[in-house]
Amino acid sequence: MPRTFSVHDSIIVEADPSTVYQHVSDPALMGRWSPENLGATPAEGPGTATRVGMVFDGHNKRGPFRWTTRCTVTAADPDEVFRFRVHAIGLRRPWVRGPIATWEYRFAAVPGGTEVTETWTDDRRGWPDPVANTFDRIATRGHTFAEFQRKNIRATLRKLKSELEAHPA
Repeated sequence: MPRTFSVHDSIIVEADPSTVYQHVSDPALMGRWSPENLGATPAEGPGTATRVGMVFDGHNKRGPFRWTTRCTVTAADPDEVFRFRVHAIGLRRPWVRGPIATWEYRFAAVPGGTEVTETWTDDRRGWPDPVANTFDRIATRGHTFAEFQRKNIRATLRKLKSELEAHPA
């Protein structure tokens, strides 16, 4: 079965694009919304301003399993787009290098708030589809990563909306 290399979803958040961007573009905060991410540590230390080229380690969990990813910010356009590329993975520290995934968040002003679109792209282009599908089903307990990430994206966007609307800036 051919792989789906990208999935996305959108939600309207009752907040201005600047507020939403400020929250989403701080990788340390992602653990508040994501079902898998526990937050992140910038390579330059806490409080590092988000910018293109910024490197951070994302801390993740799925059930009892925990791992760390190394990521680099590839777009940081305030109120418009935040994107990062995941390019290394490991248990306590990311030591296995290679293209893994790209995450992107787009922000568009709409009546009543901001439309936030979250996109996951599978960067494992060199993996044959049968190998990737087998690995994915083991790692996600029966799903492809596209199916799995579609659910994670929906959960993340719902939590983001809930938190930002409950605690307006």
